[in-house]
Amino acid sequence: MKLWLARHAVPLIEPGICYGSLDIEADASATQACARALAAALPQGLPVRVSGLRRADQLAQALAALRGDLRPVRDERLNEMDFGTWEGVPWLDISQADIDAWTRDFSRYRAGGAECVSDVLRRVAQALAETAADAEAVWITHAGVIRAAHYLARHGATAPTAASWPAQAPAFGQWTLLLNP
Repeated sequence: MKLWLARHAVPLIEPGICYGSLDIEADASATQACARALAAALPQGLPVRVSGLRRADQLAQALAALRGDLRPVRDERLNEMDFGTWEGVPWLDISQADIDAWTRDFSRYRAGGAECVSDVLRRVAQALAETAADAEAVWITHAGVIRAAHYLARHGATAPTAASWPAQAPAFGQWTLLLNP
C-alpha cells in the first residue's frame, strides 16, 4: 500500500499558539498553491480521506475542484490532537510543569486535560487498518496525525516516549509518502 499524507496549508493563527483541534482556516492562496501541486502529483482516482477540521477541508475541496476524480470523504479520526485547555494558548504560557509531565508520560498524559498521544495513535491505527484495503490512498490531515502514522509504521502499537516520537513532519502544504503502513 502507498499512502499519501498531505498537510494543510499554513493556518491563520499567530505563530507559537497551541491550536490542535481549534477549527481555524488556512491561508487561501497557500491552500490553492498546495492543491495545484498535489493535483499534479497524485495518480488518478485515489480514495481521499480528510480531517474534519476546516484547514484540512479547505485543501480537500480545492483539490477536488481541480481534480474531479479525487472526492474527499470526511474522517474525524484524522483530526489533529485535542489539547483541551491548552488550545489557543501560547506554548510559552503553558506551565513547564505540565510540559514536563507530558514529556515524562508521553503516551498517557492528557495534554490540557483532553487527548493523550495513545488516543491519537488508536484512532490513526483504526483509519490505517481501513485504508489498508486500498492499494493507494490520500489523507489530508495534520502534522500530529502524520507523525502518528509514521510512528505506527515503524513501531506498531508500542507506547511511544517523547524521544521515540517522530520529530519531522511535512511543512505546511507539503506531503510525504508512507509505504506499506
